[in-house]
Parts: sequence; C-alpha cells; structure tokens
Amino acid sequence: MTVTTPSLTSNLLEAPGVRHGFFGRAGGISEGVFASLNTGVGSSDDSGAVAENRRRCAEALGVAPTHLLTNYQIHSNTVLIVDGPPKDGRQKADGLVTATPGLALGALAADCMPWLFHDREADIIGAAHAGWRGALAGVLENTIAAMVSLGANPENIRGCLGPCLHQANFEVGLDLVDAFQEKFSESARFFAPGINDEKRQFDLAQFGMWRLRESGVHQCDDINQCTLGQSDQYFSYRASRRRDEADYGRNLSAIALLEKK
Repeated sequence: MTVTTPSLTSNLLEAPGVRHGFFGRAGGISEGVFASLNTGVGSSDDSGAVAENRRRCAEALGVAPTHLLTNYQIHSNTVLIVDGPPKDGRQKADGLVTATPGLALGALAADCMPWLFHDREADIIGAAHAGWRGALAGVLENTIAAMVSLGANPENIRGCLGPCLHQANFEVGLDLVDAFQEKFSESARFFAPGINDEKRQFDLAQFGMWRLRESGVHQCDDINQCTLGQSDQYFSYRASRRRDEADYGRNLSAIALLEKK
C-alpha cells in the first residue's frame, strides 16, 4: 500500500540521485502519546506500529525498509561508515556515513539536532544526531571527517538542520555554560540571558553551524522548526515532560542515496 507521508525538504540538499525528508508527527499509525509517525525503535510504542511508520518513511525516501538505517543513539561523538544494514541490529553511535547507493541514513530526535549532509560531487551522504552532549563531544566534526575519509570535500558538502529545540525554548543552567566555555572559549556568544541570573538560553543550532564552519562546511541551512515551540507538529522530549507523559515519540530526519538506473 502506498501512503503519502508528509515531510519538509531543503533546497540545499536537492540533487539528482538523492532524496531526503524531515518527518514530523503526521502520517503514521501510532496512537496516544506516540501519535502518529513515531519512528523510534527504542520507545515503548507498539513495535508493529513503529515498523509500519518506518516503512512509510522508507517508501517516501525510495529505499527498502531494511535499508533505512538509524543508530542506537547514545549522545556520543561516534560515527559509523556503513555499506549495508548492520548484521547485529542497531549499533551504538550518533552519526552515519555512506557512499553506497540504496541506503537511507537517518537521525532520530525529539529536541536534539538532526543534521543531514551530502557531497554531490563525491556522492557521499551523512546523518548526525547531536544533542548538547554530542555537539560538545564533536559528533558533527567527526561526521564530516568520516565523509572526507570516503572522498568528500568539505567545500562541497551541504548540510541542513532539521526540527530541534531552538534558543527561545532552550533553557539551561550555568553548569552547561561553563562546560562549553571550558572547551570552546568563543562559545559564550551562543548563550543569551535567561529568566534569572542562574539560567541562560542556548542557541545549539548556531553552535552546530559554527562547528561545521570550523570543519570547512560553509553551505548550511536550517529548516527553522522548533520541536518544543511546535510540539503539535513534532515530538518533543521537553514537551512530554511538561505534560508528565511516560514516554515520547521520535522524529526522523533521513537522506537516501538512490540506486542508479
């Protein structure tokens, strides 16, 4: 059965032989707090519903359901180079890179940053999940380095940030500010005043853009969708906490390198 699954796309990532999408809550079969397009295998949602939701996303991306790959995400800087579905299930990592046609690489998120990448000259794609821990640890830089190891050129890589928590809704404590400034003294500019002297508003999206520029990637876009600010359209961990829900769904951002015909 063919089902139209809505998603947003970026003009920056549009290219022959590549398909991508930033999927939200709409277009799936999950119910309750997971309504409706929950793609998180690690959630407590019905496994059959999650599988059907992922199948619909894979169909929209033009790949087989088994070839839509996502990691067991652990907020790390670990990036995997893959050439097919893993033989032992999902692996613990937060970035994926491939030059193999027929694969779609995805990042699952519910406030963290999901980044998609493509070097159209080398035909190499990547996807990265970056919350503040992964971003601080260097998962974005490592994703670019993995693409380069396959033959990509940072100057040719294009990246787009999907739905995530944006600065107006990203309140953090001073301990987080200290952690970022300890590693990157320039990072103070990404923190705006909060509701009191003990709080700050963190611009994680712009921090990610900066780390990519430092890695040589200057063609970046942001679809500018805030998961908490638009929690009716996207799954949000913080929104679920505010509603005292037991669990939450995950949004999928994915990019596929299509088989050549």
